[in-house]
Order: sequence, then C-alpha cells, then structure tokens
Amino acid sequence: MSTRTVTLLAALSAALAHGTRASAQGTTPLIARTVNRAQTTVQEQGRTIMRLDAKPGDGFAVVQSAPLAEGTLEADVRGEDVPQRSFVGLAFAIQNDSMYEAVYLRPFNFRTPDTARAKRAVQYVSQPTWPWQRLRTESPGKYEGPVRPIPDPTTWVHLRLVITKTRVSVYANDGDEPELVVTRLGDAKPGQVGLWVGNNSRGDFRNVKITPTAASGR
Repeated sequence: MSTRTVTLLAALSAALAHGTRASAQGTTPLIARTVNRAQTTVQEQGRTIMRLDAKPGDGFAVVQSAPLAEGTLEADVRGEDVPQRSFVGLAFAIQNDSMYEAVYLRPFNFRTPDTARAKRAVQYVSQPTWPWQRLRTESPGKYEGPVRPIPDPTTWVHLRLVITKTRVSVYANDGDEPELVVTRLGDAKPGQVGLWVGNNSRGDFRNVKITPTAASGR
C-alpha cells in the first residue's frame, strides 16, 4: 500500500470519527486551511457538501493530504449562472497562498449565445506569473476552451484533471475527450491540492478524489 493511500485512508478515518460523511460516490475531504474564504459543510439530499463563500479576490481551501507530484484530481463542482461572479475549480501544486496552478470553470459561459464567451468555459492558470488576463492576451485560445457536452450552469459538473510533470489534461461533464490539454507553466513542483473559487465567487464541492500516479519501478 502506497504512502499516499495510507494518508488518504487515515484522513477518511479521522473524518468519520468527527462525523464527516462518506458515500459510494466519494468522500468529504478534511480541510487543512483556507485562503481568503470561509468554508462550511452542509447537507443536501443526504449528502455532504463542502461550500466556500463569496469574497473579493480568489480563494481556496487546502485539502489535508501529502503533496501531489503527478496524478488525477476529481471533484463534482457547482457554481452559478451569474456573469463574472462564478469561477469554480481545483488548485494544485500549491506552494503558498499566492503560488499555485488551477483549472476552473466559468458556468455563466456554458450556455451563452456569444460564441467568443462559449470558448472560455474552462481555464488553466499558473499564479502569480500567468493569470488568465496574460494568457488570453499573449496566447489567445490556448489555455481556455469550451465544455462539451454543454452542462447546465447551475448544476453539478464532474471535473477531472490528469496531471503529469509537463501537462494537464482537463475533462469536464463526463466527456470522453479532454476539453483542454495544456503544457504546464512555471516550475511544476509537487504541492498541495485545493478547492478553488475566483473573484466574488462561491462554490460547492463534493466527491473529491486524489489519485497519485504510482512511482515507477514498484
């Protein structure tokens, strides 16, 4: 059994001991700390949901686990159909409160009739050097894209990130093909994982799953 597996099982056991629920669809992670957000746990139709409130600026909740180098991140995420006030996704390679990579959705762009905005439904960033504004200006269309099939902007969307040392492949809404494949920017160091929301955004999260890539030679 890998060290990461032991860590996740220990976290789950601790969560159960403190009343945090688990389900066949996934587990509710323990949160190590939050950055520019308040985190709450709520019940919805018998299932546990992690919720981050809305505040100016980006924010995230760091999941209590060992640093991830390569692997797969999964979560059901839910935002709102509110223009410029719904950015929700996952952060990884977190080095500190301002240095990390993230992939997030813009639910308000899912069903827009504006074809330019529809192509900006999912975004990769590497903070603080490569925010979305710089990426869109210097490499238009390379680090953001549409989501197919088109989700309901107010419902749960399954987000899956396949992360290697050099690349991130983004799958959303249970699509068979990646919505976005990008070359990672920055140092691409191992780091913690977080539940992420953007400026003035709240977000809901459930079924969070971290699957590290097995080390070669084992």
